This record gives sequence, structure tokens and C-alpha cells, in this order.
Amino acid sequence: MAITKTWEINTLESDVSDGFVYQVVYRVKGMSDSVEKARIVGSIEFTKPDSLPSDFIAFATLDTSTVLGWVQTALNATAKTVSVIETNLEAQVNEVLTPTKAAGVPW
Repeated sequence: MAITKTWEINTLESDVSDGFVYQVVYRVKGMSDSVEKARIVGSIEFTKPDSLPSDFIAFATLDTSTVLGWVQTALNATAKTVSVIETNLEAQVNEVLTPTKAAGVPW
């Protein structure tokens, strides 16, 4: 059974005056047979520079692909790499599909 990982943008927080995105909330869904079995949610914060760069993208023209690129680049610059997140998510999905732990009482 193949596990797929789907990266999505949950929401953006931005400066209304210039559209600078200072926080991105993302989620990664672990899917098995097209059914979500686990999810990891996180956020990335960006520091606004003194002046906006020449390649600044206006808020209204942002797309999912661009923002996901920012998130994954920022994650790979830290200990929480994309690979670590996806490995943890796959372990969570496997635990749902084939549990190794249980909770409760026997009576």
C-alpha cells in the first residue's frame, strides 16, 4: 500500500501595507488509498527586510507552488527538513494502518 504525502498551504499572514508574507502555516497530509490517515501542521516565519527585494512577488499574484517552495527551502535550512517531516508522517500513517500500541483497559 503506497503512502502519499500531500503538501498544502493552510494560510498566510501578511503586512497589509505592502503584502509582505511574514508567516505561512502549512500542512502535510499522509494518504493511503486516497484517505487521509495522518497530518503534520507547522508554520514558518519570515523576517521583513529593510527594503523589499527586486524579485518581490505581490501578495495578490502568489500561488501555492511559490509559497510551498518558500516553506520547503526554509525547512531544509533547519533541522526540520522536508525529509524528516515526510519520514515522521509516513511512520504515523504506518502506525494507523498497522498499530503497534493500544490504549485502554482490558475489562
